[in-house]
Amino acid sequence: FVLEQGDVASLEGGAERLAKDPAAAAIFLKPDGKPYAIGERLVQADLAASLSAISEQGRDAFYKGPIADGIVRASAEKGGILAKADFENYAVRELEPVTCNYRGYEITSSPPPSSGGVIICEILNVLEGYPLSYLGAGSAETVKVMVEAMRHAYVDRNSALGDPDFVDNPVEKLLDKNYAKEIREKIDPFRAGVSQELMPKGFGESQETTHYSIVDNDGNAVAVTYTLNGSFGAGVVADGTGILLNNEMDDFTQKPGVPNLYGLVQGEANAIEPRKTPLSSMSPTIVAKDGKPFMVIGSPGGSRIITITLEAIVNVVDHGMNIQEAIDAPRIHHQWLPDTVYIEPFGLSPDTEKLLAGIGYHLDVAEATWGQAAGILVGGKSLAEIEKGGGARYNGAIDSRAASGEAIGY
Repeated sequence: FVLEQGDVASLEGGAERLAKDPAAAAIFLKPDGKPYAIGERLVQADLAASLSAISEQGRDAFYKGPIADGIVRASAEKGGILAKADFENYAVRELEPVTCNYRGYEITSSPPPSSGGVIICEILNVLEGYPLSYLGAGSAETVKVMVEAMRHAYVDRNSALGDPDFVDNPVEKLLDKNYAKEIREKIDPFRAGVSQELMPKGFGESQETTHYSIVDNDGNAVAVTYTLNGSFGAGVVADGTGILLNNEMDDFTQKPGVPNLYGLVQGEANAIEPRKTPLSSMSPTIVAKDGKPFMVIGSPGGSRIITITLEAIVNVVDHGMNIQEAIDAPRIHHQWLPDTVYIEPFGLSPDTEKLLAGIGYHLDVAEATWGQAAGILVGGKSLAEIEKGGGARYNGAIDSRAASGEAIGY
């Protein structure tokens, strides 16, 4: 395909790492080792062959054929431990999604080993007790309650959740409205919370993720998020397959209290074990009203996927933004540790920042945006237009601040 600005920026950012692996360099860099330029064509013939084989032969083409052999060989050449049996014994698990209700809207999202659905619902349950539409988007009051809801929910994410085959996830407790009420009662309206005070026992002290949202002519809605974890994953291509290997092991807890690539500090529930899936933050989400799709939303962004997706929902439901405004609106993020409120550029007014700092918050204003939410609103561009009637059937949006990606209809 012909490269655009966002594609070129991504390739330039990964060029140094990709150059270290001959198979990756042969695909993603020119013969002279330089990155491709805007308007040039990137050809991935090996990947096309791999995808064609899977399309024609099904799952066995990947798990039991030459593709698996190539990945195992690439792993061995780099000192990895992948074995053919790892592929042959793998089976996809069909899991019940996480569901909750927020102000009359039904939220359906991903279950563990993705933490996204549980934590989005936990935060929404806490926020439901506050009049966000009255407090206003970006106000100090709104930011404060959102930050505190995030802080408490990320403690639960990082300490209690893991692969359901290995961990008894307390999903029912975390989704309980009474539990959300208990969290609200712990939030001091006059000062910032302190993450250290919430430290569980046993603790010490886009990225290469893609999301797409689809609704078809029959009204079937799909939200999909998939990832290599870091940019270009491990930076290694299995020669002959065109497939990049991931660096998902970083999503496990290396050691309780030690931050990972995204600064997340996690616990034993997400410790490394054989045949275990690491906890992720992927949050493909469908919002319904009266049993019919209302909104499809998700994003890349590492540990910030959860709050990116959450804030798009809140922006539409509480703040009345249209789908493009909801996705473009600058975001805030808090993940318990480090005890910092991250803010996108121009996310808050100077007065709001001053008020928050004055009650004890440590603020970090980023130089660049994060994530790239992609969403669809059904029946209108905004909640008001949907309620009025007469709006377009499907209204798609992708973060207009991002360098790549597109909302398109067929």
